[in-house]
Amino acid sequence: MRHILTATVMNEPGVLAHVANMFSARGFNIDSLVVGRTEDPNFSRMTIVVTADERTLDQVRKQLAKIVTVVKVRDYKETPYVSRDLMLIKLSAASNSRSEIIELAALFRGRVVDVGMSSLMVELSGEEEKLDAFVELVRPYGIRELARTGVIAMSRGAATNAATDEEVRTDQRPTAVRAAARQPLSGKRQPTQQELEATPPG
Repeated sequence: MRHILTATVMNEPGVLAHVANMFSARGFNIDSLVVGRTEDPNFSRMTIVVTADERTLDQVRKQLAKIVTVVKVRDYKETPYVSRDLMLIKLSAASNSRSEIIELAALFRGRVVDVGMSSLMVELSGEEEKLDAFVELVRPYGIRELARTGVIAMSRGAATNAATDEEVRTDQRPTAVRAAARQPLSGKRQPTQQELEATPPG
């Protein structure tokens, strides 16, 4: 079974090597490992995806916690979370297939970030399954290059467990933001409904 762990580590040289060596020495298999800075520049965050049974997972957690540069280890097994993977994929794109690839990218909420004489590069982010599905759909066109960042994850806020992974709906935005969104792109600003109601008659 696949599991997602995050480790908050000191932002120091050699930390990644310490973690990688621990996994290698004990024969643990890493599906993906992503490292990046956190809101505190003194610390980095490792997101580790492993395939393991419960016993092995418990060993991984304990061994990670023993590394002196690891501050905190978190297992997302029973925590609601959002996960994302980012992919760049370069596809062979003849003139008669470009529009099809562009439509598929749009369907998956991806975007074309480079156009060559005979290729297109698509950027796509989302859950792993979404990216895997896109890869299989475009494989017949010919994949020239593919790069993925690996999974990053973050626990959901207590009040947002029921929210979707997509953008917040317009009707959930603050009143002032909704009003601003309705303003024309140019020309004189139009008064909001609240302003009209507050204006004295005459």
